[in-house]
Amino acid sequence: MANDLEFKRLLYKLAKAYYDDGLTQQQIGERFGLSRIRVSRLLRAARDERIVQISIAPPQESNTEIERRLEEVYGLKEALVVTCSGHDTSAIVSQLGPVAAARLARCLQGSEVVALSWGTAVLSVVNALPPMDLANVRVVQFLGGLGELEAETHGAELARRMAQALGAKPRLIHAPGIVKDTIVRDALVMDPQVTDTLELAGRADVALVGIGVLAGGSTLLVGGNTLTQEEVRDLKAHGVVGDIALQFFDADGRKVDHPINHRIVGTDLESIKRISRVIGVAGGAEKLQAIRAALRGGLINVLVTDDRTAAQLLDQAAPPMP
Repeated sequence: MANDLEFKRLLYKLAKAYYDDGLTQQQIGERFGLSRIRVSRLLRAARDERIVQISIAPPQESNTEIERRLEEVYGLKEALVVTCSGHDTSAIVSQLGPVAAARLARCLQGSEVVALSWGTAVLSVVNALPPMDLANVRVVQFLGGLGELEAETHGAELARRMAQALGAKPRLIHAPGIVKDTIVRDALVMDPQVTDTLELAGRADVALVGIGVLAGGSTLLVGGNTLTQEEVRDLKAHGVVGDIALQFFDADGRKVDHPINHRIVGTDLESIKRISRVIGVAGGAEKLQAIRAALRGGLINVLVTDDRTAAQLLDQAAPPMP
């Protein structure tokens, strides 16, 4: 009994020295006349004996619990939930951008291929990227250009700016994202530069995407020079609830078979889905159904969203599609 008490007393002293005093295992060994390996074993014994009980406390004012629940319910690699001060989409997107930028920067080691879509959410992320020196990283478009070439949300401009921030190499698609007919589309995708760029995008290590919707204020419909109102109505009639890089999907996250698909110069949805880490950045009431569909279909595996949308996603949760 006395030996057991002395043993536990030693475990307590070693644990205090290591966890409270911040001494290294080598320093503790020198202090108590023990080898570093012996100290390591005794520290493990202190945990086994419950002398050391480690608890993990979430940061104050964080959303760690709702993030954990989103990860469990939707099978995500990671969820990042931001408490946003405004309700409108533009205010939400501006606050999601810096969080998503930090997440993207964290996963870059220096030799990855990063593919990106287009739109205001991606712009918010690009604007918040810290300067980095990643000369061997390649930044590539998922999709040919949409909207005005000079627009900040244009895919080529976003890819160029992201590459500049990361100190990386850009790979651009010198073609529109949507063309007038299948003949033009087929001719463009046969171009070696376009083909190579799309293949590279499909092999990306990391993807950054927004989630689009067929709503009046969305980037896809602003200006009316990407889709006609008749096309929008027909896509909705086919069950489309959202898109990623102009790849349209239904409420279960399945690609919708529609004639417009044969006019898109971009990476197909299945290729995007196979990418190891697809970071989706979206929030706000109008995006809720599309976000939920993308999660159900496994189209993204990292979600950056706002707290209200996150709560509704959990309220309306259903098992992901097989």
